[in-house]
Amino acid sequence: MNSIEIKAKGKLLMKSKEVLGSIYLSIAAVIWGAMFVVVKVIVDEVHPIQLVWLEYLISLVFLIGYSVLKKEKWHIDWHDLKLIFWIGIIGNTISLVAQEMGTGISNAQTGSVITSTIPAFMIIFGWLILKEPLNKVKILSVIIAIAGVIMIVGLHMSGSNVGLGIGLLLLTAMTWALMSVLIKKVKTYSSLQITIMSTVVAVVCLTPFILSDTASLTSINFLDPKVFLSLLYIGGVSTAVAYVMWNKGLKVISASSSGVFYLIQPIVGSFLGWLLLGEQITVGFVIGSIMILGSVWISVKFEDSDDRAIASNSI
Repeated sequence: MNSIEIKAKGKLLMKSKEVLGSIYLSIAAVIWGAMFVVVKVIVDEVHPIQLVWLEYLISLVFLIGYSVLKKEKWHIDWHDLKLIFWIGIIGNTISLVAQEMGTGISNAQTGSVITSTIPAFMIIFGWLILKEPLNKVKILSVIIAIAGVIMIVGLHMSGSNVGLGIGLLLLTAMTWALMSVLIKKVKTYSSLQITIMSTVVAVVCLTPFILSDTASLTSINFLDPKVFLSLLYIGGVSTAVAYVMWNKGLKVISASSSGVFYLIQPIVGSFLGWLLLGEQITVGFVIGSIMILGSVWISVKFEDSDDRAIASNSI
């Protein structure tokens, strides 16, 4: 096999990995989009902090069980463990708590718009931490995607304390983006192992808050089918499956390109809200959805060779 054939085979292999990575990220975004509908169903039954804690506990049952079935080999790498500890603190704990608090004191639409800045922060952190090159295509795709989110949910900054709410939601966007970039620096653990360990960190961090308000936890009717099935989806599917898919996708697609996949969520959430909850579908939803999907296509289609090289080194 000559050098040209080897190079062509390498490009084909990398392209297949990019397609697979795009599928992983898309699956995660679709699952999280559906989660918004499930949360709307259960939010009156379970307090947000208790909900996050319970979803992590449930997800650990599935994640550890799957790890045992896969017979994964565990080891100790202190450098990677330190990274995973910070991933658990920054992404699994601070980001989700800030999102719940920020959305609570502003509104869901404000939350959707502000957190749509995640891809922009991923480009910045990817450039600062991973030395991923900046280019006009990446910046253009993020601008189109954010505009698409605004078209879907509108731009209604309202709430009891919108300034604090926006601040918390910006913290959500920055911490989630930073977590996604740090995951790419973990070299010796699988996506499943990263998800398990970072989830354990989050459970440990949130447990003191749960113990300080046990009445909210004991008042939950776990035998109610609505509560039981919602928790099963949020913990088993939205957390266990989606986090693994997201982390696997991040191992293949560059951080600066993978961020736009996150914005598939409002498309799925709005569509299922129309289908299951009777919410309205507007012209803005259609236009915004096309813009977001177009930005995803642009981001993956025109990902440059430097990004591919950096991504491949993370696998």
